[in-house]
Amino acid sequence: MRIDIVSIFPEYFAPLGVSLIGKARERGILDVCLHQLRDWTDDVHRTVDDTPYGGGPGMVMKPEPWGEALDDIITSGAATGQDQPRLIVPTPSGRPFTQQLAVELAAEPWLVFACGRYEGIDSRVMAEYATRLRVDEVSIGDYVLAGGEVAVLVMIEAIGRLLPGVLGNADSVTDDSFAPGAMHNLVEGPVYTKPPEWRGHRVPDVLLSGHHGKIARWRRDQALRRTHANRPDLLAALDPATLDKHDRALLSSLPPAPQETASTETAEPPPSATPTRHP
Repeated sequence: MRIDIVSIFPEYFAPLGVSLIGKARERGILDVCLHQLRDWTDDVHRTVDDTPYGGGPGMVMKPEPWGEALDDIITSGAATGQDQPRLIVPTPSGRPFTQQLAVELAAEPWLVFACGRYEGIDSRVMAEYATRLRVDEVSIGDYVLAGGEVAVLVMIEAIGRLLPGVLGNADSVTDDSFAPGAMHNLVEGPVYTKPPEWRGHRVPDVLLSGHHGKIARWRRDQALRRTHANRPDLLAALDPATLDKHDRALLSSLPPAPQETASTETAEPPPSATPTRHP
């Protein structure tokens, strides 16, 4: 897979040289190319932003350098025989980034990430490239970041670990929280390793039993319990057809899912300079 990242802080992506993603790059599974957006400016100050039309606080990233940068990247890829890339733009107004989307993006041969800053990228950039290729505006959560770089690091790690040959055990991803299949809309239960007892806490006996059927059932039960406790929104979205008799009996025995309580405190207004502000 080829990944191009455009940012005014390309040095932010040094972590992509370590751990699983770093090893994937060394082995040629993942080809990551970093680009400094300011290289496509034509003024002495290398300006990439301007005041927003309609007024308001903050600055907006100008369309001209983004257009020049993306055109050059797409052209260079075409010259090496690449098909059109899929453009990913982290933004609070985008679709949620999920494990399902990570699986979908991991099947793409070429991704381009556009890291916005300030109040975001001029919307005409996304409108322009949507006429030529697939453009996804994506949100990683309901919170505020200073820029798109952190969101892109999150997405690349989630996507990269799904590529064939990246994980030591390819079956690991099937038991992940949110993984397609049995774990869809569920979070993973607790995990344990040696020793069997630590500071008075024992590993559940079933995990030491060697009985694979009972272990699988216990893990399924724990996933249901933890999802009920921590993510009742996911539990509500479970397809009843995926639940067996035991699942239904377990869920019916649990107390009502905890409800979120509204805070009585006044929240601080979010900072203005974030393209990754989340509603």
